[in-house]
Amino acid sequence: MNAFATAMDRIFSHADMAVAAVWISGSTSEEHPVRVIRRAPDRITDFGSARIVSDTTTVDVRVIELTDPRPGDLIILGTDSYVIQGEPTRDSERLIWTLDLVPS
Repeated sequence: MNAFATAMDRIFSHADMAVAAVWISGSTSEEHPVRVIRRAPDRITDFGSARIVSDTTTVDVRVIELTDPRPGDLIILGTDSYVIQGEPTRDSERLIWTLDLVPS
């Protein structure tokens, strides 16, 4: 295991960095517990001469925990449920998925 993978394991296991979540397949209803790092960045979209700021929710999850996330799958965080929108993307090391979420 390389140093980056070891660091990611420590970050995702730390209680202040990552939280427990549940992934539910949109096609088979299979459930799997995962740990995620939740982010909520603002996105700025240009629309003509206007700039629109919108809230977003994204999570990072390790590929080793979730090998094949798909648009339409659910992520449950506490009492909130979200749907994966768009194609998940991986980091350059192919260790972390970034998932864009919308409330379900």
